[in-house]
Amino acid sequence: MTQNVLLPVDPDEKASWERALPIAVEEAKQRNATLHVLTVVPSFGSSIVASYFPKDFSEKATSDAERQLDALIKSEVPAGIKTERHVAHGRIHQEIVRVAKGINVDLIVMASHKPDWSDSFLTPNAAQVLHHAPMSVLVVR
Repeated sequence: MTQNVLLPVDPDEKASWERALPIAVEEAKQRNATLHVLTVVPSFGSSIVASYFPKDFSEKATSDAERQLDALIKSEVPAGIKTERHVAHGRIHQEIVRVAKGINVDLIVMASHKPDWSDSFLTPNAAQVLHHAPMSVLVVR
């Protein structure tokens, strides 16, 4: 029985949660599970890139992500669903898998976009999570 459901989202990108959130809520409701809602603040990728940002940029971005995630949960997750918010920082697919393992998630529910030609060069996060997550992953298109 599923006890923890993880829903990775980008609060700024409605397509990242519009279809996946109702499914994750239903999964959590049916199993009396906790819904863990995660957003990831992407890393800079290198210290050279990071040097162009203000010193407190990461803290401000994380704080803003927390506020946005709280607002999304408040407006979109029905009352009565046990929900926990998580904000991570790093490479998106790696952080999704890391958080999922760390909180012992049984199921990841996440959105994906329709693949296009550019996906042959940059693998979408959903595909990376599918390849690396040791738990079940439900990808919603």
